Amino acid sequence: MSVEQPNILLLMTDQQRWDTLGCYGNNTVETVNLDALASEGTVFEHAYTPSPSCVPTRASLMTGMDPWHTGVLGMGGGQGPMETGFAHTLPGELARAGYHTQGVGKMHFYPQRALNGFHNTILDESGRIEDPNFVSDYKSWFDQHKTGAYDFVDHGIHWNSWMARPYHAPEFLHPTNWTVNESISFIKRRDPRKPFFLKTSFARPHSPYDAPPFYFDLYQNKEIPMPVVGSWASMHDQPVDAASPVAWRGIRKPEEIRRARAGYYGLIHHIDHQIGRLLDCLRREGVYHNTMIVFLSDHGDMLGDHHLWRKTYAYEGSSHIPMIIKMPAVFGKGKARISEPVTVQDVMPTILNTVGVDTPHSVDGKSMVPLIVGNGTDWRSYVHGEHNTCYSEEQEMQYVTDGSTKYIWFPRLDTEQLFDLNVDPGECHDLSNEPGAQLELQRWRDRLIAELVPRGAGLTDGKRLLSQAGKPFLVSPHYKARVSGESALQ
Repeated sequence: MSVEQPNILLLMTDQQRWDTLGCYGNNTVETVNLDALASEGTVFEHAYTPSPSCVPTRASLMTGMDPWHTGVLGMGGGQGPMETGFAHTLPGELARAGYHTQGVGKMHFYPQRALNGFHNTILDESGRIEDPNFVSDYKSWFDQHKTGAYDFVDHGIHWNSWMARPYHAPEFLHPTNWTVNESISFIKRRDPRKPFFLKTSFARPHSPYDAPPFYFDLYQNKEIPMPVVGSWASMHDQPVDAASPVAWRGIRKPEEIRRARAGYYGLIHHIDHQIGRLLDCLRREGVYHNTMIVFLSDHGDMLGDHHLWRKTYAYEGSSHIPMIIKMPAVFGKGKARISEPVTVQDVMPTILNTVGVDTPHSVDGKSMVPLIVGNGTDWRSYVHGEHNTCYSEEQEMQYVTDGSTKYIWFPRLDTEQLFDLNVDPGECHDLSNEPGAQLELQRWRDRLIAELVPRGAGLTDGKRLLSQAGKPFLVSPHYKARVSGESALQ
């Protein structure tokens, strides 16, 4: 393969909402470098996660498959980790095509040192220790370079907490800086005879909301949008749940919410500055123009919207993600903004299509290249997402949306919601019980039924959605087949 073959930089943040970039209309958080990247590429206005938590979405990113086919439907009951055994992965296909492939940061694989097609990974797995004696590369580096008798978690905030405070150690020790440092090191030390694929995967702005003091203080002193709370959201005003330092729902004091959002925005601003360093490195190395750059997050963060925190929900704060793609210079700029609904599974075929590598038959996603270059006339009408039971059985959900309307079904409650996102982007007014919305409700319910019928998993009889109250957790047969080796899932 020629060195003129485009390079690929995949930038991934963890738990970043779609509405936290200037190019998506946020006038509070400063994201100059990502906004500049967006001005050179394409902004996908309606990008959604197929399953709004870390492991299932990352499995879909790596394979281009829907959660049902990866076998990972969430992070709750009946689900296992992202085991190995995938016949085709994005880095694996690129490695076979002659790319030098490297993963830096959060991979969330199991076993944790599994490569899943990469030639090499350098890991920051936050606090996860899932293999005996596992120590992340970031933790080892932190311990070697810290300036005192402290640990990387001595700020006292849990990895899934709503609490926030400034970073407790010098800024150069922050995992965001480390992730970019290691990415720059790879760019400088890569095999110069090969094109490269680099996945730079940040562990933030996922909690802990521990932005370095400069960034934390900046947003503490700014006006920050406060949560939206729907007329239906009182169901999540649960004092017992709210009492936990890792609460997934409940009403918090305004100063606690403000502090959380200041830390979260500060983390995004910090990431943007560090991404700027990495992009400058590409320019100095003379490879920026010939590099395809994809930026996205795995899912969002509710940040108190509707009295909810963290992720796994179908609501916009959790399921709607940012996505920006800058094509290699030979393709030209492409369309500036795209409104068609896209999802994480589309990233793998888009990258393979761009660099001229065949897309495996196992891939469920579609190449977005036709949309980018303006030939995307045959595109899907909506996307489908799901998450199994996690924080509570009542939050197990299935959803379908086109970015303008969203339908949500809660299988264990057997209830549904319908939102008009054009007039109600905060999803504050549920239309499902309004007489004038019943035809629209049925239309979207039928779309979900059509998605679920082929599974034969007891979620529908083809005409109705069937309550899952009291039934065993939903488990995809593809998971057992893959990890047992019974099927290569070709």
